[in-house]
Amino acid sequence: MTAALVVAGVLVLIALAVAVSYNRFVRQRNLVQESWRQVDVELNRRHDLVPNLVETVKGYAAHERGVFESVTQARANAINAQGPAQQAEAENVLSGALKSLFAVAEAYPDLKANQNFLSLQEELTSTEDRVAYARQFYNDSVLSYNNKLQTFPRNVIAGMFNFEKREYFEGEPEATGPVRVEF
Repeated sequence: MTAALVVAGVLVLIALAVAVSYNRFVRQRNLVQESWRQVDVELNRRHDLVPNLVETVKGYAAHERGVFESVTQARANAINAQGPAQQAEAENVLSGALKSLFAVAEAYPDLKANQNFLSLQEELTSTEDRVAYARQFYNDSVLSYNNKLQTFPRNVIAGMFNFEKREYFEGEPEATGPVRVEF
């Protein structure tokens, strides 16, 4: 009788530990999903700003058609990207295209003084900061989630319930290199 109670007690503790661990995985998975939604919100905000910025610069630099087309195409690709890896790649291309657009803008002193352009540039800079923060939060959430998936005994429970590893939102490879300063 006592042995049966001990076995029953151990089984209840194991079931309780599995339930608690499962619930932690669900909460962490939901946090990863919510943090991805925040990244998506900020990227959509960025995508909404780009056409306004392009139109403002277009008025001053009508002959720079190739730059406008590349920005527009990069934005379309970024909007249609699926998943963190593809989204990161598309956003990196868009960042490069925006750098080209700002390089064109530098050639037009009147444009650099235009209040609409300055306002859009400031808004885009603010949005870039928000994207960076959301990306960092997402990657932190993915790290925590993936660590839980790979540590014992949680990896056993994760395998039982088919919890899967998540992808990071990778930044531009050239952003990690040294900064070039030219005078």
